[in-house]
Amino acid sequence: MLKYIDVILPLAIRDCYTYSIPDGLSLPAPGTHVEVPLMKKKIRGIVLCEHTESISAEWQEKIRPIIAIFENAPVVSHEQLALWQWMSSYYMCTLGEVMAAALPEGLDKRLANPPKRRRTTIIPYSGPVEPAHPLTPAQQKSADECEKFWTAGKDIVLLNGVTSSGKTDIYIHLIQAQLEAGKNVLYLVPEIALTTQLTTRLQTIFGDKLTVYHSRFTDAEREQLYYAAAKTEPHVVIGARSAVFLPIPNIGLVIVDEEHEPSYKQAEPAPRYHARNAAIMLAKEHGARVLLGTATPSLESFYLAQKGIYGLVQLTERFGGVELPEIKLIDLKSQYIRKEMYGHFSDPLVERIHQCLADQKQVILFQNRRGYAPQIQCAQCGQVPRCVQCDVPMTLHLRAHELRCHYCGYRMPIPPVCPSCGGELKTLGFGTERIEDEIQQLFPEARVLRMDLDTTRNRASYQDIINAFARHKCDILVGTQMVTKGLHFDDVRLVAVLNADPLFNQPDFRAYERAYQMLEQVAGRAGRKGSKGEVWIQTYDTSNTVLQLVQEHDYDALFKQQLKEREAFKYPPFHRIIRLQLRDHNAQRVQIAADQLQVYLKQIFGERISGVIVPSVERVQAYTIRELNLRIEVGANIIEAKRRLKEAIDHVWSLSSNKNVKIIVDVDPQ
Repeated sequence: MLKYIDVILPLAIRDCYTYSIPDGLSLPAPGTHVEVPLMKKKIRGIVLCEHTESISAEWQEKIRPIIAIFENAPVVSHEQLALWQWMSSYYMCTLGEVMAAALPEGLDKRLANPPKRRRTTIIPYSGPVEPAHPLTPAQQKSADECEKFWTAGKDIVLLNGVTSSGKTDIYIHLIQAQLEAGKNVLYLVPEIALTTQLTTRLQTIFGDKLTVYHSRFTDAEREQLYYAAAKTEPHVVIGARSAVFLPIPNIGLVIVDEEHEPSYKQAEPAPRYHARNAAIMLAKEHGARVLLGTATPSLESFYLAQKGIYGLVQLTERFGGVELPEIKLIDLKSQYIRKEMYGHFSDPLVERIHQCLADQKQVILFQNRRGYAPQIQCAQCGQVPRCVQCDVPMTLHLRAHELRCHYCGYRMPIPPVCPSCGGELKTLGFGTERIEDEIQQLFPEARVLRMDLDTTRNRASYQDIINAFARHKCDILVGTQMVTKGLHFDDVRLVAVLNADPLFNQPDFRAYERAYQMLEQVAGRAGRKGSKGEVWIQTYDTSNTVLQLVQEHDYDALFKQQLKEREAFKYPPFHRIIRLQLRDHNAQRVQIAADQLQVYLKQIFGERISGVIVPSVERVQAYTIRELNLRIEVGANIIEAKRRLKEAIDHVWSLSSNKNVKIIVDVDPQ
């Protein structure tokens, strides 16, 4: 009697394909890698399960047999398959899209003949292993509180510790306990920049028990690391969001560091998952503990902790008794009126930087825009060069002598004069490249480094910049949000935010929350050892509510204020949001499709569906975009809501005029 299996194929198809097992081949276990026919081609997929439903005689004749089975054991664990299925259901994407994201590219081409020996040069085995630092009384108390929650059955704990409180020391001790118990640990960090300094520290303690994984590795390296993560010996895996897809067995603890970070959310392509939520589901499959760590919790996580759904542990004392930095606001309006500005630096800030350098202390300058200037404009006719594919101004990159689109990557040379009228072109705004130039003019003797996407495109550049600054081979570090993320430098006395206002002026209900988090995190880089640090924030609005709360380091007040607004306007954590984005090269066609979808959804969901939204960036990569937001109250039947939503999308797609319109579903957009 023939047996059948359902196979996941790495394609954006809604259902798995069913295949038969030829005589002479044993039934492959779920997670096994197989080769199957598809149309006139061969394709490789992952076995989901045995197909146990009855198949009619007519369909039995149409079902084709698999071609080959690779390896003797599954390459995707039971827990990983369960995560794939949850991710497909929750984020409304296909299992094939999850598979394509989960497996390293090229892995399927080598599974038939995996190399017998794995290279180990990816992780340097770096001198003798050192003991972990002993915990301070405050840290030990926090670690004990975490253990109490877990022992009492509360599997998820939020560790809210102020910047420089030594959360990493707590993580290390908890990791050691798991390794000693024969368990493995998954340690997530939001970005690669954070892994560089952290992994050096972890390697001195865990040695060859540490595996590092992120997207900057080559395909061949990621294949090796995929296998390395599956080893049975107790070990710890540290990585960015894609590390949740690794087949780590026997997980005892999952740590999500800087759990508030928006970079945990995958934007493109599908699956558009949030790694924090995926990590929690993975831990549930393993029966593992979860620790969410941050100095500035996401409002949703803090709300769940306040409700008692998560355990809450608060660490309010900085390591070594160092005080939190003093925060000073500089009024840019008055500085410009009195003509006390040097480029984009106020007179008092310039004097303070001089004093820090004289005292042989270091300075971090934060500006969350890369490039030289966000745009250029004709002084005569006012025209701004814009991207030919996107509805955005081109960003000036002076050193490369070109204009760049930060959405699609389109580049063009800087025109010598206005292409329309021949007038003179002037810059508007400023980015990190311009700040680097200005600081070198103001302080010609200072050693300056810049850390942004343009200076860290290769993997080693992160490490080089961080090492140089840590070893005091640099006096001033200029950077974007990369410099805000958990980095530790002993001698930084002053952190300066050159213009805080753009952080608040975002068309996003999370704008104030994100602004507070970013400012508090960047402030946390100052005064981490020795003398008290200082944070100077330049702004046109010193009365801004968020700035006042940052000055007082008062997250609780921000939480209460934002929670009231969220409840009033039906945002998370009281409502779930599902964003529908429609894209088409034809502007009229996408508008018609969006109107049709909105009308259809209105009949199902009523006031829960928004009107058609024209986003602030209306065209990206030659696609015109329209959006709809669906708000579902927490406690409603979200599974049924998603089923009805799929029906509506299928209905709109069934209309011949909409066959080329792309409809993208983003659950819990960030």
